[in-house]
Amino acid sequence: MSILNRILVSICLSSTLLSAVVANAFDITGAGATFPTPIYTKWAEAYSKQNGIGLNYQSIGSGGGIKQIQAKIVDFGASDAPMNPSELALAGLTQFPTVIGGVVPVVNIDGVAPGQLKLGDKVLADIFQGRITKWNDERIVADNPSLALPNETIHVVYRQDGSGTTFIFTTYLSQISPDWKSSVGAGKSVKWPVGTGGLGNDTVASYVYRIKNSIGYVEYAYAVQNKMVHTQLKNHDGHFVSPTDASFKAAAANAQWDADKGFYEILSNEPGADSWPITGATFILVYKSESAEKSERAKEVLKFFDWAFTNGDKLALELNYVPLPANLKTMIHSAWKSQIKDVSGKTLWN
Repeated sequence: MSILNRILVSICLSSTLLSAVVANAFDITGAGATFPTPIYTKWAEAYSKQNGIGLNYQSIGSGGGIKQIQAKIVDFGASDAPMNPSELALAGLTQFPTVIGGVVPVVNIDGVAPGQLKLGDKVLADIFQGRITKWNDERIVADNPSLALPNETIHVVYRQDGSGTTFIFTTYLSQISPDWKSSVGAGKSVKWPVGTGGLGNDTVASYVYRIKNSIGYVEYAYAVQNKMVHTQLKNHDGHFVSPTDASFKAAAANAQWDADKGFYEILSNEPGADSWPITGATFILVYKSESAEKSERAKEVLKFFDWAFTNGDKLALELNYVPLPANLKTMIHSAWKSQIKDVSGKTLWN
């Protein structure tokens, strides 16, 4: 296959499982979270142009990504819901973060512009629990005295697939609402009290865009790309903040990354006057021990993300993700060297 043909067919992403894949011996495959799909798309395009190595990434949700790497269908899995250390050990996997971003509530209300609507933390939980049903509810109006909010029913839109975006969102709701925690809880999928379900960030964005007086939640890059109306939120310190690169970075400032724990870290509801309350990292999952047959493909996965860490920060910022700090990238490289090996015990990363 020529270099030109590789470029043309190497990057193939969609919100559903692909029915066919055109690849060559060195193309790598991954599956999982829709949260990072925009940046993985950009990284893959640039990497292919430089190296002639393709990436086929199936944007199927974090739950699907975990299942596919555990079944050894793909070279790496991707999840916004990090596996805890015991889960990683049981599966023989290790994980590392790639970028940091934010989950944002998005609305479709006539006359309301991006960043105008303010929602308190427990107000947001009560909307998604079906306890606040009108946009002119007195609790919403109290925080938005200058907005003419309609006497219209709120239509809730949620992710119905196994989703890391849902994990981040419902973890936050569980942190700020004891009632949500006890009645609904946190997870990649939950039993939603009200609303309409969609598959993937792109479908939720599409539903909110089409349904008047609706509210949903998507990764910030999807909100920006689709010119959606995001809200402000009241954060841990009681300040109303907007989703920005700076507010995501502020939320991640106190993260305690630990390679021995698989970099497991939850970044929602973090303290700080400027912190966006629904912030999260997205993670890559690979096996700690690879067969001779798979070891070369595992090396290509590490080469791709090493290239991204070295060359991809500008692209990440352009898509409203926060690149990892330099010291964290160094920790990840050290973890690759000590944790990811072939069956003979030889490290796959030098």
